[in-house]
Amino acid sequence: MIIRAVLFDLDGTLVDSLEDLTDAVNHVRDAFSHPPLSADSVRKKIGKGSRHLVQQVLPDARNADIDRALSMFLDFNRQHIADKSILYPGIREILYELASQDFKMAVLTNKNEDLCKILLQSLGIQDLFKNVCGGDTYPERKPSPLPLQKAMEALGIAPHESIMVGDSINDILAAKRADIASIACSWGYGDRKEIAGADVLVHTPHELFSVISEGLVTRL
Repeated sequence: MIIRAVLFDLDGTLVDSLEDLTDAVNHVRDAFSHPPLSADSVRKKIGKGSRHLVQQVLPDARNADIDRALSMFLDFNRQHIADKSILYPGIREILYELASQDFKMAVLTNKNEDLCKILLQSLGIQDLFKNVCGGDTYPERKPSPLPLQKAMEALGIAPHESIMVGDSINDILAAKRADIASIACSWGYGDRKEIAGADVLVHTPHELFSVISEGLVTRL
């Protein structure tokens, strides 16, 4: 398989942002007089966008309270977007190597677009990506194929030349629905059973780079 474009998920794939997300969650829970959640508990709720996360951590809240809590969550996360967030070891190196080999790269995340761009800039990798799509960029988010289709259109690359790299079922389903191959990263937040449907499962960034650069992907 000849790969020309790589579409990356962000949280749990490129960036370990769990501690910052946990801090934002607990900031909201504290405001609503709830005890803090552990990072592991928050990890299981990540992946479907900020509003869904807030609804998960305030399950009994009314819609008006969810709206207020979401605003609090986004404001706090925006101010503390990279206090503790870091690129997974080896990710920076493979991104630069892929860029040097003329792979076109995009970020497709369910995190709000402005937060995504702030995080990429804070980590110094924003210029590596030709396209950035957040959960609020289009009317639909992953697992809808729409963000992937729009990204490929912007990059000028066909589905058979593209690959989706992520850590959750949302990434794998979106790839299947967009008719592109998928690589699942075992180091992220997703449940191993949920990502078993990916075309390839990798365990290290070095392995990820080899699969992409050598085209070692066969559609299931």
